[in-house]
Amino acid sequence: MKVLDLIHDANSNLWRSKLRSFLTILAIFVGSFTIILTSAINAGVNDFMDKQIANMGGDGYLEMMPTEMYESAMNMLGSNGPQEYTEDKDNTNASTYIKDEQIEKAKKIDGVKVFNVLPNSTADYVTSDKTDKRYRINLNLVVEGITFDMSNGATPNTDENADYEIAVNEDLAKALGYEDVSEIVGKTIKIAVPSNLKCYTAIKRSECQTVIEAKVSGTQAPGILSMGGSRANLALWNKINEINYKGMPAETNRSYQATADVDPDKKDDVKKALEEIGLKAVSVEDEVGMFKSFFDVILTVFNIFGGIALAAASIGIINTLFMAVQERTREIGLDKALGMSNSKVFLSFSAEAIMLGFWGSALGIAVSYVVGQLANNVASQTFTKDFPTFKLAIFEPVTMISIALIIMFIAFLAGTLPARRASKKNPIDALRYE
Repeated sequence: MKVLDLIHDANSNLWRSKLRSFLTILAIFVGSFTIILTSAINAGVNDFMDKQIANMGGDGYLEMMPTEMYESAMNMLGSNGPQEYTEDKDNTNASTYIKDEQIEKAKKIDGVKVFNVLPNSTADYVTSDKTDKRYRINLNLVVEGITFDMSNGATPNTDENADYEIAVNEDLAKALGYEDVSEIVGKTIKIAVPSNLKCYTAIKRSECQTVIEAKVSGTQAPGILSMGGSRANLALWNKINEINYKGMPAETNRSYQATADVDPDKKDDVKKALEEIGLKAVSVEDEVGMFKSFFDVILTVFNIFGGIALAAASIGIINTLFMAVQERTREIGLDKALGMSNSKVFLSFSAEAIMLGFWGSALGIAVSYVVGQLANNVASQTFTKDFPTFKLAIFEPVTMISIALIIMFIAFLAGTLPARRASKKNPIDALRYE
């Protein structure tokens, strides 16, 4: 029996009882739809996470600061939107910095490939011509090899001889008076930079601040790793550092942040070793971990529901084929009397079970794809609108085909019992069946 003939006969036999076969396929569809759509959402979440991790240096990238600074820094990064600046609350903490002995010990830790200490640059606030308010600013340096998504404009020029440029997040752009955040691109904003030497003796904070101007090169696309601060190019960073430490001895130009490229397989051990010498290290996975764990729990629950639906559908397949065997008993006897072997009888009923799985999974793929595209459109305009690079559901052909094949295999297993019963029927008894 040829494969195409087998498939054709299986399909023909299925639709002898249209309602029964349709209801069985519908039960398979419920399970396949749930699992396929859940897999697409999982692919979308993982794609977003992977982009964030890749942009921030990959699996082996670590950022660190003195442990005593970590909690206060996290409080600032976790605040709801830009914070207004007041002179009695500045961004500096001169009592904590990365010490020379910590740097030397960190470089010797097994698994550390590259250890970079970032020059410290601190600004008090930022403002613009479109507002009389001032906002605290958390500055990050644009580092070669570290990229981030832009919603408007471009990343700052990394040439140390370039003009002063900065990329701001969209919340800060709006706070600075640009409701349409694209309008801030190319505009100049003002940054107040403290002179540490003058601030020791100044009565008012404003007496030791120098205001410099920088061009906004673009706005960062909202993302899990772009909420915390603005990105200054090297020219602006060095200028701020120069103002911070002007007139002070070179040894006072301390660093508060460092980065490291480590062996991903030894990353956890490296983090523990860094904590032992007083440095709190954070990987990209640490920053996105809670977000991903939340989605993982939800998707696992949906997969369980999908599995339960498939289990119920398997019972439906068994019932459908048992009834088919019962109805076609005399036909089975006639086929055997004409020379059809037990294996071919078994194969014909197994093919019907596989076709039930095929049509159920095919329907699941088609409907889940349509629903997924609609969900992407709705999500992009509602709860994921703040994350324009986040596509909620991504349908990967290999994944969908794999799920369909698994469902067809489950259907085959469910159909083995009735198929075996059909193959074992005695042709004489079958021909006498009424």
